[in-house]
Amino acid sequence: MNERLLIATLCALGLLSTVGASLPYPMLAPLFADGNVNGLNSFLGLPPKLLLGIALMINPVGLLIGSAVLGPLSDGFGRRRALLLTTVGAALGHLLTAVAMVMESYPLFLAARFFTGLLEGNGAVMRALVIERISGPLRNHALSWLNGAFNLGWLVGPLLAGFTMAISPAFPFYIAAGALLLGTLGVLISLPATPIAPHGRRWWTVARERHALTLLRHPPLRTLFTVHLGYCCGVAALYEFFPLWLVDVGGYDARQIALVNMGMCALMTTAALFAGRASPVEGRLRAGWYAAVAATAILCVGFGNLWVGIAGILLFGAPHAFYNTALQTWAADEFALHGQGSVMALLSTIFCLANILMALAGSVLTLVDTRLVLVVGGLLAAWASVALRRWSVRSPHPHLESPAAAP
Repeated sequence: MNERLLIATLCALGLLSTVGASLPYPMLAPLFADGNVNGLNSFLGLPPKLLLGIALMINPVGLLIGSAVLGPLSDGFGRRRALLLTTVGAALGHLLTAVAMVMESYPLFLAARFFTGLLEGNGAVMRALVIERISGPLRNHALSWLNGAFNLGWLVGPLLAGFTMAISPAFPFYIAAGALLLGTLGVLISLPATPIAPHGRRWWTVARERHALTLLRHPPLRTLFTVHLGYCCGVAALYEFFPLWLVDVGGYDARQIALVNMGMCALMTTAALFAGRASPVEGRLRAGWYAAVAATAILCVGFGNLWVGIAGILLFGAPHAFYNTALQTWAADEFALHGQGSVMALLSTIFCLANILMALAGSVLTLVDTRLVLVVGGLLAAWASVALRRWSVRSPHPHLESPAAAP
């Protein structure tokens, strides 16, 4: 199929998928922390900030499982079929979330967000399609543009929530469900069906035996897991808790939080348009320097006043976009023998695990001070920066340390 049509289709689907995942972020902090009692923030009489931490964690738990298995499953069962099934299922998950918001049912909200996250772990499938079907210099640009589409979703989703939740807290989720169904039509029209190789095994057998975490049997991929997890914990600390920081420090409401998020994601999306340019500098070395800049931005939020913190939130978007493209393209080239679906799934799984860990840590640390979560996240990202640069010097070709992946 036409490469540019493929890129446009996947970018549109990536945007629509992320819009739904990012919708609750500006909504949840005011709902749980503005002092007004409702069915969501008074469940079992638990502290609202603890309930907020659990609510932030549950979607990444689903993403963790989905990211670990959907990429490897699509290696054998077909990318197109995987995208169609997961997109329709995620739309259903958004409808369930809307019902939970109307009922103010905390358990139903958690169940719906988990189910939606499980099926939104299809980003690895999209990245694998880009890597497999696009060649030459365009591939790196396409991967960068796809990352930009995901980043743009983090702009559009919170902005949509901030400006429409006044109609009804459920209204943004109805829009997200409809948008995903439109994305399904785009996949049907634009992606041709491909023959599926006979495998003789049921999908749950493949999921159990070929999930992304099986790659950790190889030492270089374990190193990648560790250092990327450290950086992603820093990212998750900022993503998940800067809205609560804005509520605590500046008394911001959902619309104001959405505007700050808009600025960060606009810069992130713009940077992603240029992040795919070829560079003579080794991928891990570049990613390490970008991680250092991102860590500085996160620490500005943790240690700064309102305006210094907002500047850190906004400026974080640029180095993060360049980091993502540098590390993903390097990993795709370095570990291609393990299957692109599995490699991209591993990176997605790491990000989801980081979101879970920081949501758990944050639900405790915010009981003391929200800034503690951001400081811990910034320090972890700084450690990852140093570790990546040392790894680049110590092991120029890590794939040679790992046996070829089994077919």
